[in-house]
Amino acid sequence: MKINLLIFIVFLSIIIYANINESHGIVGLTKRDGGIGCLCHDLTPTDSVIVWIDGPDSVLRNSSAQYKLFMTGGAAIAGGFNLSSFFGELDSVDTLTQVLFGELTHTSPNPFQDDTVTWNFFYTAPDSLLIDTLYSVANSVNLDSIPSDLDQWNFGENFIVNVIDQPVYVEQQDLLAKGFVLHQNYPNPFNPSTKIGFRIVSTGYVSLKVYDVLGNEVATLVNEEKSAGDYEVEFSPESSIQHPSSGIYFYKLEAGDFVQTKKLIFMK
Repeated sequence: MKINLLIFIVFLSIIIYANINESHGIVGLTKRDGGIGCLCHDLTPTDSVIVWIDGPDSVLRNSSAQYKLFMTGGAAIAGGFNLSSFFGELDSVDTLTQVLFGELTHTSPNPFQDDTVTWNFFYTAPDSLLIDTLYSVANSVNLDSIPSDLDQWNFGENFIVNVIDQPVYVEQQDLLAKGFVLHQNYPNPFNPSTKIGFRIVSTGYVSLKVYDVLGNEVATLVNEEKSAGDYEVEFSPESSIQHPSSGIYFYKLEAGDFVQTKKLIFMK
């Protein structure tokens, strides 16, 4: 009985602490810390909220790189977040974020712009060659100061960072310098369709395919020889994929020796 009462008191304290400190951020909620999540709003995450990190997947040891955390879905009025790294250090880019106990969080709820809210941050790699992980969780709230079903949250997909001691993909960087480009799709997130642009600088076979998060090919957008130039194709999951689901997909361009992959978000 005493153990159950103690557990209840601790659980209640976490909720009260989270509510009191929501406007100033909160830490200790990511999967690195046990996956508690934003329980001050609801006990379980929801798939209607999508959280993801965008930035380089390789960073030189002892070097810093800038990343961006995205969230869409839920009440979509304002949002807060908690971000942690297993080995590296996180730091603020602007006054929208702050470091508390080695983790990153918001300073106050950040308003959505259209259907998305974002935060910028710095990641500094450690001195060792290793594979690091960035953990994220974010909540979408309606700012009425009353926790309810209208306030929803979710964990982000773990973001892997390779800590290296020299630049990689030198050949690909040379190709980029020569003009090969794969643009980020727009809009992103999107529904029902989005456009993907790319540039090739020599005639040759071009492949542009879409994959799900498990690496399964779900759509082929381009699969033919093309002349040098700028191109743009439209991708509509509803017409290209059988029973498409909301979430993260990847699109990969292959043109000769040039290969590049980017991420897109479909909101059903």
